[in-house]
Amino acid sequence: MQNPASQHALAQALLSPRSVAIVGASDNAAKTTGRPQRFLAHAGYTGRTYFINPRRDSVQGVKAWPSLSALPEAPEHVYIMTGAETAIEVVGECARLGVRIATVLSSGFAEEGEAGREREDRLRAKAAEGEVRLVGPSSLGVINPRNGVMLTGNAAFGEPDTPQGGIFVASQSGSVIGALVSRARGRGIGFAGLVSTGGEADLSLGSICEATLDDPGITSYALFLESLRHAEDLASFAAAAHKAGKPVAVYKLGRSQEAAALTVSHTGALAGEDSESEAFFAACGFSRVSHFESLVEAPALLRRIPASAERGTPRIGVVTTTGGGAAVMVDQLALRGMTVVGPSSELLDRMAEAGAAVPHSLIADLGLAGAKHDIVTNALRVMQDSGEFDLIVFVIGSSARLNPELAVHAIAERGDHKVPLVAFALPEAPEAAELLNQSGVPAFRTPESCADVVAAAFTRRPATIGEHTRFAQGTRAEAMVLDEQASAALLDGQGVVTAPAVALAVADLDGPIDLPFEYPVVVKALSAELPHKSEAGGVVLGVRDAEGVRAAARAIVTDVAAYDPKIGVDRVLVQRMMDPGLAEALVGYRLSPDVGPIVVLSTGGVLAELFADSAVRLAPVTHETALDMIHEVKGLSVLKGYRGAPAGDVQALARVIVGISHLATDHPDVLEAEVNPIAVGRAGAGVTALDALVRRRAATP
Repeated sequence: MQNPASQHALAQALLSPRSVAIVGASDNAAKTTGRPQRFLAHAGYTGRTYFINPRRDSVQGVKAWPSLSALPEAPEHVYIMTGAETAIEVVGECARLGVRIATVLSSGFAEEGEAGREREDRLRAKAAEGEVRLVGPSSLGVINPRNGVMLTGNAAFGEPDTPQGGIFVASQSGSVIGALVSRARGRGIGFAGLVSTGGEADLSLGSICEATLDDPGITSYALFLESLRHAEDLASFAAAAHKAGKPVAVYKLGRSQEAAALTVSHTGALAGEDSESEAFFAACGFSRVSHFESLVEAPALLRRIPASAERGTPRIGVVTTTGGGAAVMVDQLALRGMTVVGPSSELLDRMAEAGAAVPHSLIADLGLAGAKHDIVTNALRVMQDSGEFDLIVFVIGSSARLNPELAVHAIAERGDHKVPLVAFALPEAPEAAELLNQSGVPAFRTPESCADVVAAAFTRRPATIGEHTRFAQGTRAEAMVLDEQASAALLDGQGVVTAPAVALAVADLDGPIDLPFEYPVVVKALSAELPHKSEAGGVVLGVRDAEGVRAAARAIVTDVAAYDPKIGVDRVLVQRMMDPGLAEALVGYRLSPDVGPIVVLSTGGVLAELFADSAVRLAPVTHETALDMIHEVKGLSVLKGYRGAPAGDVQALARVIVGISHLATDHPDVLEAEVNPIAVGRAGAGVTALDALVRRRAATP
């Protein structure tokens, strides 16, 4: 959490500076470095402006200054549009003069390898000589359409009258800010500010957003993320945004193989970078959308539907004047797990009495003749007042484009009802969308985007992330893998019950073999160098006597040597064969380099990765959250007692999930842990781990 006073000062200099300077300003208004001067003038910025170009007396007819030091004052916000080395020197000048914010367009920093990282270190060092804060490098700028701040070279802002509204956009990709504005134009969607965060050498996307939360003109946030760098700042912002009641929509691209490369268990592959992102966004209370256009369309609906801890299924009604368009919408909603419910018989009668009769169906189809103001008004009034719906989607036909005074005006008049109303026009109808959005009815350009946002709104939960959340540190440190016996011993402290087992030296197997449990048994290679024993021939099942144990051990030694001659097996683990139970599960834990500790639940066994049927959460989790995870994994549905079959011990499985998740606090040196498979017995019979794996940070000498 940032200091409120420093946050206010940062936001003021960022979005409402009383003076600005452009370093590297060009006399050519068509060039990227010449655009900010033109944009500022056209947007009506009333603060003091200075243009720095040591090679000219004027730029675009306005006095040019040789340097920042030559100015009559220290500008509050400086936009640096020079090469990398010059930018470093200018930042140092900003620090000496007392400039508050420097936004750096220049590239050539960390994105260019070791030499670029060295330049970025020097950039930060120069800033640290004073109190200047940096946006960028590689930032396409900062825009505040409310006061004419147009510190950007993005050509999209060359169009006049950037639409104003309550959305604050923060993007790690520079071109996105202009693309979103162009898509919102003429549709009643407006912005309170836009920032391209670039390389985030100093100020991160999360810290910038958090600094703006007290701005009353900002009602929601739209984030475009390429990565989860500085996740701790995003988490801090999320907690503060939840407290402020300002919803956040997020679009994240990119899937990385890095996470899988750092793992020795199935858990890393099952979690993966994108699943970890999902878990992080859920904990933040963010609404993740999958369509680019949804990013600016989502905030209007998110402001109407608060985050809820309830897990109920929303009741969505669809009313239309075009049956085909409504069918498309129903299909898109169903694909996202949303339930469309038709009007009840009683409601159909009331609609008929109100002059808005529709046939009995999943949708309320008013038909072409129903595209009249009075009919639409009465249909919506009766449906919204019925108590049968949590949201109503109106799919508008051709009248949306040609005769908006018919259905569109009637829909716009119903936007303030406690039951939210959203609209999708089958034809391209920007004027209708503008009217609806300005009237408080979220309007969508495509059925995919509409369904995307509806699903995101109803699946949003209150933020659970907070100051207690632990983020990853030292995930690349030297690590050691524990063998199965040592792994089981550590996990025993987390409440994980493992199958009875004893370790035997291969060299001693010619003597008597006395086991503390009955046959049949499983014989496994016991080596920290062999985390995945099955694929190396390191597991023999169904061994029924001592001679079988000896034969299994010999086979394991031979097979593992053939698999990898560098691995020597001098011990085996002899484990009692256990009933596989009603289902096999995998419970894993991992310290993600992006979001910190996570816990994973999946169907178990050697094919766990193949089915990719998993639930991921930030760790640690509560018992209630563990039960939610079990509910999410389709392969574990059998534990509910499918078609009269006995139910499984989901409570015991949930306790194991909770226990393993608490490795985050109980054993912070553990980088990865997994039980796979874990046999889930009938309700009350408990669960038993049949294999265990732990990787922890190596002890320093």
